Amino acid sequence: MDSISDAEIIIIGGGAIGCGVAYALAQAGRTDILLLERADQLGKVTTAQGAGLCGQVRGSAERVRLAMHSVATFRRLQQDPHVKPDWNEVGSLRIALSEKRAEEFRRLKQAADEAGLETALIDRPEASRRWPEMNFSHAASVLWCPSDGYMTPACVVNAYEHQCHKVGVRFATSVSLERIICSKGRVTGVKTSRGPAKCHYLINAAGAHAYHVARLAGLDLPIVPVRHEYFITIPMPGLSPALPCFRIPELTLYGRVRDNGLLLGGWESTALSADPRRYPPEGEPPPIETDWTVLNNFEKCFSQLFPAAQTAEKKFIGKGWPTFTPDGRFIIGESNRVKGFVMAGGCNAHGISGSGGIGKLLVESLFDPNPGTYAKSLSPDRFTETNWTWPEAIRQARKVYETYYGV
Repeated sequence: MDSISDAEIIIIGGGAIGCGVAYALAQAGRTDILLLERADQLGKVTTAQGAGLCGQVRGSAERVRLAMHSVATFRRLQQDPHVKPDWNEVGSLRIALSEKRAEEFRRLKQAADEAGLETALIDRPEASRRWPEMNFSHAASVLWCPSDGYMTPACVVNAYEHQCHKVGVRFATSVSLERIICSKGRVTGVKTSRGPAKCHYLINAAGAHAYHVARLAGLDLPIVPVRHEYFITIPMPGLSPALPCFRIPELTLYGRVRDNGLLLGGWESTALSADPRRYPPEGEPPPIETDWTVLNNFEKCFSQLFPAAQTAEKKFIGKGWPTFTPDGRFIIGESNRVKGFVMAGGCNAHGISGSGGIGKLLVESLFDPNPGTYAKSLSPDRFTETNWTWPEAIRQARKVYETYYGV
């Protein structure tokens, strides 16, 4: 790993977002970058716990295009002969169990059509052909997207790092941020556990510690960690890596095949959050005890469509603290209150899958003389220049999680 030295851009956080932002900046010709990670390796904290699905179907054409950019990024990274993100373009099935949800699927398809994303509303026999072991008899509608897929989160980080190293981007692990140095209302550098470094831009991609990094710059931002869990079973008959990913909104479930077993996760109706003000910058969010009630409920619900899930032995429990915002939107861009301080956080569980698109948005917000309306709407100023309270922000962030698949 590299030494601490001055750079045009310093990035705090070496997960998928931090590394994806470094890659996007490097692709845009900004290669004087130093990325700092507190852990002893990149992608070790929240990213390591990601389920790895990447879906492009969204409620607006703008967000669909953003997700499409992420997929294009993973495709490009996959072409490298040495270090790949393990991108598997197996497609995805979105399954509706009611007419109300089927109507939503028709609207989603319209947004996909507008963005130029190929999707199709398919019948039950076609869905069964694509996932033979699943029971689609109760499906009111199935939306198929052939270019969706999955990747291995750690491999995504490694792929970003590999490409960045080629153009001179530097990475330093086992280094803590101690202070952000400002002069005349602008970031000028940092003090770290391994010495100082000057910079013109400081990008906060610190995940569950993004709140603490913002506080070092004097900013209060509602970036709320919310618990998320999934499980992976031992290999099961009939499951292969080529099967599509799936999402069942009414059951708040998603899944895919992982190591010939079932990876199944979902969104809880009563979310558990952590208050970032209650744990120190040098500490960690509260430890997560496996919630078997929640996981067993995921299993029970999915067994309606896949009875074998009921008896499958679980071999791994994934759990972490992805961060959510009160309005369900990313926080991306430079602060007008502290120039040079740039946010790349509050990813609402789209950190890994959305890392390519988030990098694109950050480059647009920083260096495009006329950034789009959507990019501007993600500015941290929407929180630093308005009145809000922490209790309400936490409640709203939990609601975003709880209604993730809301119509």
